[in-house]
Amino acid sequence: MTDDTMRALVHHEFGDPAALLAVEQRALPQPGPGQVRVRTLLSAIHNHDLWTVRGTYGFKPELPAQAGTEAVGVVDALGPDVDQLAVGQRVTTGGTFGVWAEYFVADAAGLIPVPDALPDEAAAQLVSMPFSALSLLHSLDLKEGDWLIQNAANGAVGRMVAQLGAARGINVVGLVRRAAGVDELRAQGIDRVIATDSDDWRDRLAEITGGADIHVGIDSVGGRSAGDVMSTLAVNGTLVVFGAMASPTLEISSGDVIFKQGTIKGFWGSVVSREMPADLKGKLFGELITRVLDGSLTLPVAATYDFDEISAAVTASDQPGRVGKVLLRA
Repeated sequence: MTDDTMRALVHHEFGDPAALLAVEQRALPQPGPGQVRVRTLLSAIHNHDLWTVRGTYGFKPELPAQAGTEAVGVVDALGPDVDQLAVGQRVTTGGTFGVWAEYFVADAAGLIPVPDALPDEAAAQLVSMPFSALSLLHSLDLKEGDWLIQNAANGAVGRMVAQLGAARGINVVGLVRRAAGVDELRAQGIDRVIATDSDDWRDRLAEITGGADIHVGIDSVGGRSAGDVMSTLAVNGTLVVFGAMASPTLEISSGDVIFKQGTIKGFWGSVVSREMPADLKGKLFGELITRVLDGSLTLPVAATYDFDEISAAVTASDQPGRVGKVLLRA
């Protein structure tokens, strides 16, 4: 890199990220009013980052485009009118486009200062998924001792909801589609997990809950799995639709909705985050950091790759059954 250029991952068309993303020299970005330039340390690879490169996400950048949305780094330069951050301060972001680069520019107000005790590996993946999981949990208004059920329990958000729920005293039961998923979660200290490929999974659920009412269910799968979750809810229960990993449609019994007077509603993390009051957002981030530091929330790393190894990194990120995030090192 010269003084006015940097290395960045760039794609010139939409398609397979493993084939299209490559390191290029790009102009060093300059911060404008209210912005800072950040020197990237580590960045997480998320599904939505790869969908964006494929051209299948809700956001389509102008080509050629950089990629990536979440990273931890060190403030390198301040734009005009920035007084809440300092050069040399470590920060993280989960909503800045183009962070798979040696440097990126971000709005100072949207950056989260990182305490010294928090490792780069955790800070690089703190915002997008953990904050969505905690925001979701917070929105449910559950009390200590209440029961919550979710599918895709072995997904990253499902694991985080289980851990954060436990830390808040909420009883979380997870459904997975295969028995191997139960063992994967037990290895991470999450025990209330049931595989729905067993005929007696509802009996197992009754054993775990002791027959207690389950008032909230989270669906991240769609299809029949959404109906399975809805069928376990008590009268006046609420099904929150968070994702659609298997199907864009919900297969739900009308009887479960009518006779239980059930409610179905959606949760979109980016909108919730955007509309959340700053004081609540700060409080939730404080809770997240506390949970990571005390070990009640774990943010494992599957592997770390250099920018030059982006093809292998994408392949690793797409690996089924992967535990932990794949990170990129600037």
